[in-house]
Amino acid sequence: MTRLYLVRHGRAAAGWDTDPDPGLDEIGQRQAMAVAARLAPIGAMPILSSPLIRCRQTSAPLGELWHVEARIEPAVTEIPSPQGIPMAERVDWLRVAMQGTWSDLGPQYVAYRDQMVGALCATAVDSVVFSHFVAINAAIGAAIGDDRLVVRSLDNCSVTIIDVIVGVLQLVESGHEADTLIR
Repeated sequence: MTRLYLVRHGRAAAGWDTDPDPGLDEIGQRQAMAVAARLAPIGAMPILSSPLIRCRQTSAPLGELWHVEARIEPAVTEIPSPQGIPMAERVDWLRVAMQGTWSDLGPQYVAYRDQMVGALCATAVDSVVFSHFVAINAAIGAAIGDDRLVVRSLDNCSVTIIDVIVGVLQLVESGHEADTLIR
């Protein structure tokens, strides 16, 4: 059995319709410090991070406490927006997508979900994974057999615990929920 602690990144400094890769704002930086303090007692283990800046910045305080460098894992990145969609229309697309299922979005998005879940299932040792709202929801959905994009309204820096048992995800504990503002 492998235990994974899936951490949603801290609050971003910009919205999804204005910056494709923002860092954290001041609140997000404080959230990253708080989640590091919360996770520090579980003991040093590998840290995986989405390549996006907000996840790397969220993982940094824990990495410093544990003296562990985060390994970038592209499979746990944010859901991609459709090719060619103008930046200003990304939030509207995401709001609509989040009301449906992976199957509704089509094969490209089912493949994204499956690649993300496959990367988690292939993780051989207990690890902390810094990722994104939709990606963590994909893992929760896979664990409980739910095809919806949004299963839980995970707060920034919430920690969802999932066990990998013989290549299958099992939800142990869902992260703290909040009214997530998609901006």
